[in-house]
Amino acid sequence: MKKWKTVKSEYFYKTPFGNLRKDKCELPNGMVINDYYINEYSDWVNAIVITQENKIVLVEQYRYAGDDIFLEIPAGKIEENESYEEGILREVREETGYTSLTKPIKLGEFMVNPATQTNKIITYLIRDAFKGFEQELDDVEDINVYLFDFKELGNLIRTNQIKTQLFTATAYYMAKDLIAREAVNI
Repeated sequence: MKKWKTVKSEYFYKTPFGNLRKDKCELPNGMVINDYYINEYSDWVNAIVITQENKIVLVEQYRYAGDDIFLEIPAGKIEENESYEEGILREVREETGYTSLTKPIKLGEFMVNPATQTNKIITYLIRDAFKGFEQELDDVEDINVYLFDFKELGNLIRTNQIKTQLFTATAYYMAKDLIAREAVNI
């Protein structure tokens, strides 16, 4: 399989939240697509954060595009000259006040929507978390922090008892799988 060729690119807009680009693309079979729209977004990180008491740390916040309040795992964009691991530890501390002395475990790195978006999400598991700080929220953030039993979260997701998003559900099941595999190898 061959890649498409970019013939021309132009930006409709550039913002701190992302850019919208229109490309003219030539496919390997010679067909030309004149208006292929690409959303350029920054990579971001998220984490399943589990406390020393086996509770999962979730953040509750209003999401304007979804027009509702959602429970999610801590997440955010990395800052300049910051590794993904440093970024997720900072985001967790700022959003929740939780930290850990245990090194984060990378669960995966995935493109968000490679058909129309340029960004990826890097997902971590952070264990043995404890409350060590107060929240340090941005001016636009209004976040409540909740703790749920880790084992019960899957049932809450499956039965739609909480409103969440795909990245939280996916990260939860990846963490649950890793923990189950570790238990078998003990």
